[in-house]
This record gives sequence, C-alpha cells and structure tokens, in this order.
Amino acid sequence: MPQNPTEDRSVWLVIGVMAALALLFVPFSQIVLGVNYDYTVRTVALGGALLGVVSGVLGCFAVLRRQSLLGDALSHAALPGVAIAFLVAGRELGVLLIGAGVASWVGVQFIQAITRTTRLKQDAAMGITLTTWFALGIALLAYIQASGNASQAGLNTFIFGQAAAIVESDVIMIAVVGAVVFITLGLLWKEFKLITFDPEFAGANGFHITVLQTLLLTLIVIAIVLGLQLAGVILMVGMLIAPGIAARQWTHRLGQMVLLSAVFGAFAGGVGAIISAVDTDVPTGPTIIVVAFSVVVISLGFAPGRGLLWTLLRARQDRRRFAAQNVLRDIYLYNLSHDDPDIVVPQQFLVDLRGSIVRTGLTALEHNGAVVRVNGGWRLTGAGLQAAEADAHNQQLWDLYRVYGDELKLPLVAEDRQKDIRALLPEHAIERLEDLREGAA
Repeated sequence: MPQNPTEDRSVWLVIGVMAALALLFVPFSQIVLGVNYDYTVRTVALGGALLGVVSGVLGCFAVLRRQSLLGDALSHAALPGVAIAFLVAGRELGVLLIGAGVASWVGVQFIQAITRTTRLKQDAAMGITLTTWFALGIALLAYIQASGNASQAGLNTFIFGQAAAIVESDVIMIAVVGAVVFITLGLLWKEFKLITFDPEFAGANGFHITVLQTLLLTLIVIAIVLGLQLAGVILMVGMLIAPGIAARQWTHRLGQMVLLSAVFGAFAGGVGAIISAVDTDVPTGPTIIVVAFSVVVISLGFAPGRGLLWTLLRARQDRRRFAAQNVLRDIYLYNLSHDDPDIVVPQQFLVDLRGSIVRTGLTALEHNGAVVRVNGGWRLTGAGLQAAEADAHNQQLWDLYRVYGDELKLPLVAEDRQKDIRALLPEHAIERLEDLREGAA
C-alpha cells in the first residue's frame, strides 16, 4: 500500500498525544485524585501497561482476521485448566497459569477440529468452546469449594481478576514472556502478515498455513494467560481486542496499527490501574477495560477518514455537492429551453422541481460563484455557465459509454455520473466517445 503522509502524521500525532497524556496523568493523579504511588500501585500500573502492550499487539491479528470472539472463547476456556491444575498440584500460581494455558490451547485445537471436520463456521465453533469450557470450569470450581479444601480460597479471582495480588516477579514474567512474543512476531512478521490478509495466496506459495495459524493462536493464548490474574477470564477479551479496534480506525497499515495498538493498550493498562487506586473498592480489571473502551469510543468518533465525525462531514459535503450539481443542471436546461443564457430562473420553479434540496444547492452554487441572485430568481454567471456546459458534456459522454461501451470494447468502469468520465477512462477511449458525440451532433 502506498505511503500516505497525512495518515502517517496522524499516527505519530496520536502517539505523541497519548504519551503526553500518560505523563501528565501521573502528577494529575497525585495532586487532584490523591493517588499514593506505593509499591502495589507502581507494580500493578507497570504490569497493566506491559500486559496492554502484549495483548494490544496480538489483538491486532485477531481483529484483522475477524476472530474477536476468539479471545473471549480462549479466556473462558482457561478456567477449567485452572481448576484441574489446582486439583493436581495445589495453589501454585505458576502451575495454575500453565493449566490455564494448556486448557486454552486445547480449546484452540477443538475450534480448529470443528471447523475442519464439520460444516460449522468458526464463530459457531468458538461459541461452543466458550460455553462448554466455561461451564466445565464453573462446575469444577463448585466441586473444589464443596470439598472444603482451605487452599481453594481465591480461585474465584481468576474469573474477574485480582490485580492487587500482582507482585514484582509477575511483572518481570510479563516482560520476559512479552519479549519472547515480540521476537517471534519479528522473525515471522511476513508470514503472519500474509496469512492474516491472504491465506489462500500464502498456501499457494508453499507456506504451512496450519502451522502458522496454530503458532499465532498460541501466542494469543499466552497473552490471555498473562492477563488472567489482572483482568480475569471474563474481561480479558477487552484487553485483547479493544486496543486493536481503536488502532484500526487511525491507519490502514499493519505496522502502524500494531504500534498504535501497543500504545493504546499500555495507556489503558497503566491509567486504568492508577484510577482504580483512588478507591480500594474500585476493581482494577474492569477499570482498565473502561479506559480501553473510552479510547475505542474516541477513535470511532474522531479518527480521520473512518471516524463518525468525519463520516458525517463527508456525507454533508456529498449532499451539498449533489444538490448543487442537480440545481445547476436544472438552471442550465431552463436556459436552453428559453434559448437565453442570461435568463433569470424563478426560485419557486426550482423548488417545485427539486423540493427542499434547492436551497442547499443554491447556497453552494452562490458560494462558488456559479449563480447570482436577481429579483427573486437566479442567473448563471460566466463561471457557472462553463461549469454547466462541462457537466452536460460529461453526461453526454456517459450516455454514449453506456450504449456503445461494449461494442467499442472500452475498459469497464463503474458508472458514476457525479464523476468526470475523463478521469476514469484512458485517453483513447475518450477520443472514441468524442468522435461519436461529434458524429451525433
């Protein structure tokens, strides 16, 4: 995809703004919110930021591959692994996370087996895995609690997360595992990019699609397992996909999207953890997801090109242009019917003909200097007459293209009469249409 300087500037501007907000939020939280940056707050904020980076980067591939439900399915699939690991080896955090990872990975294989051997689509397979694995996990947790084992206390925190339990060794583990994930992504960047956008082409060129997809899903499983203690199986999907969804609104380039998603994830994880420190009753995991969702809402609303605000502005401009073009044609046809380019066209005539869009069109035409108001009516200016003649010429060429395009074997283009046909067809095709037009005249 060619470089887009405007898009590139927007990406770097957003990164700069997010970095500035993160730096300013620290003194703001101390002065206004009264946050005390003790060991627990620093550890949880750093862990949340690192987890946001890892999950944000990997979540981009899930979003682009339309597998957003995958994170939800795999995070829920981790719960029975936690319970089984507890029954086998007791309440050792490392063993519990390994059990969660194994269960999620088995869930990946189950999803792929269903899609390969049945006619079910991937979303149905993920839905089945999500509900079945999570139900099994809840049943196992209920059994463990009923057993009266004193060491089972705290297992329920894997459902919603317990950020306060994170210690420095957990942060180091997230950083080390995250570094391994990034190294793997760097080494297989081209392959992962190819299977994300065009898996059929990748398979035709000898890439082992199944192996690459399994490896990518394994990395996503790793990110989910890292986030279980912070966000829990219920909310981990938000950590995984929200930064990627937000980043997608700002750019069309995968590299920029991954970078932005990492920044958004770090911001949500760090700022969410700090906000939750304002009140001990505010849970950290949900607060992080709320911050991430806020970033998504802002991106959906204001991202250049794709944001709702710009979409509404473009729609308004399109309505104004459409109205102006149609009113200009009406005035020109009125002039032709009276054989007088300087005739004044009554506004009421135009309103009766077009309705409410007339005022919008006349305002735009007057602003562009195409018409002037004369005694309750409108007259074309010299520039307006030239524009009307050029538009009429363009419509004649479109008419000829529709009738003779196949016969003349002209290139196939989508008919859009709001556009100049000369910008869509090559010069030799326009010359042939002009010859037909002159012959018809």
